[in-house]
Amino acid sequence: MDAIRTRGLHYRHDAKHGVFDLDLQVSAGGVYAFVGPNGSGKTTTIRLLLGLLRPQAGTITIAGREQVAGDPRGGASVGALVEAPSLYPHLTGRRNLEVSRRLLGLPGRAVDAALERVELLSAADRKVCAYSLGMRQRLGLALALLGSPQLLILDEPGNGLDPAGTLKMRALIRSLVDDTGLTVFLSSHLLGEVEQVATHVGVITAGRLRFQGTMEELRGRSRRPLRLESGDPGVLLAHLAELGIAARPLADGATLVEESIMDDQSLLRALVERAAPLSAFYRVRPGLESMFFDLTCSDELEDA
Repeated sequence: MDAIRTRGLHYRHDAKHGVFDLDLQVSAGGVYAFVGPNGSGKTTTIRLLLGLLRPQAGTITIAGREQVAGDPRGGASVGALVEAPSLYPHLTGRRNLEVSRRLLGLPGRAVDAALERVELLSAADRKVCAYSLGMRQRLGLALALLGSPQLLILDEPGNGLDPAGTLKMRALIRSLVDDTGLTVFLSSHLLGEVEQVATHVGVITAGRLRFQGTMEELRGRSRRPLRLESGDPGVLLAHLAELGIAARPLADGATLVEESIMDDQSLLRALVERAAPLSAFYRVRPGLESMFFDLTCSDELEDA
């Protein structure tokens, strides 16, 4: 069963902003990263999933149950951390969770369980005004985990965190999935961090979904430039030019070939026959950032 499925989801803010015919499919038990530039529709999508906005068209199904009026989450167990968590700074971390626990009618043990899950049990009795930004984000995550949800929706969970806080948040998200089977749907513009934690990715621009699938499927459709390393890059570039191969030098001394009129085996053979100085010859595994820009730049050209 999918954790989230939308069909033809539509919500228009104005002529250019909103989400249009959005078909999301989020498998249970993984980390689905929802990425896109500012204004692409990420937060609008999250608000629709949480029932904070009503779709103008289309359907939303969470954990097999379609959203209905008066029951926006379809009865499914969903936790969410959207933007900065709403906390009472004059109360302790424990008291902040206690307020929500009572409102939700949860047992007393839920508070310590959530604090332990985010590694804040030792700081539970300190006032939140003394917490670092990273600790506040983790307390917000504890609030989202109070009801032991099946699905966790996070909007920019690493926003504003320092490297140590970002690393801690990444490890927490990964452990939630590995240890409990929770499904995490997160939006982020920190592509390097997303790549470290995501199992699946959806790319949205101008309110439309450009790609969704596993990280490996995304890599499979992306360009993989050829990297050549040499003790004499100038001579290597000259050999490539004679073979009609466009290449460019990199700052680290390597040479990059993005397009070639020859297949890799033929090019390597030709360079060896010419005794070209060559110490390494391999295809570069693309990072999420380069894959993201490949997708969004090509789509911008198509939409122009």
